[in-house]
Amino acid sequence: MQKILGKAEYAPYYQSYVELVSEGDFVNLLEEGIDKTTRLVSQLSEEQGMFRYAAEKWTVKELLGHMADTERIMAHRLLSVVRGDAVSLPGFDEEVYVKAASFNEQSINDLLQNLQAVRSSTIHLVKSIDAESMQKSGTANNSNVTARALVVIILGHELHHCNILRDRYLANEQ
Repeated sequence: MQKILGKAEYAPYYQSYVELVSEGDFVNLLEEGIDKTTRLVSQLSEEQGMFRYAAEKWTVKELLGHMADTERIMAHRLLSVVRGDAVSLPGFDEEVYVKAASFNEQSINDLLQNLQAVRSSTIHLVKSIDAESMQKSGTANNSNVTARALVVIILGHELHHCNILRDRYLANEQ
């Protein structure tokens, strides 16, 4: 995706997410991504959902909740940009969001359904955006961002966290 997105389309913070995303139709990539995430976590037990690979790290449940929260925020940014909203959108502190949530009190299934619902909403939004609007840009967290970069960031964020789930959470569980 780096060839399609210019570095001026997103903040440097998102580079590692952008690098994870393959070229392709955004809707197909979003659908494939949630299918893979669902397969990865749908069979986890509630005990596995409470696993942390280190004391200061989130549980699997907190990670799933974070993924849904972040996608909601990025989709809101996407909607704002494509609708031409000129307001500078705020950043957010993911640690504060996770601490303020009750993710560990929810079931893996409920967290997964939440993530799937958010993704379904994101897919419908992306389907509604024409090619010209995908080029629009706005400001989020004091940085320029294009609509298409926001979709790539959503995709890359999911891939990033699924890699972490596989490598640091599920590998240690086995």
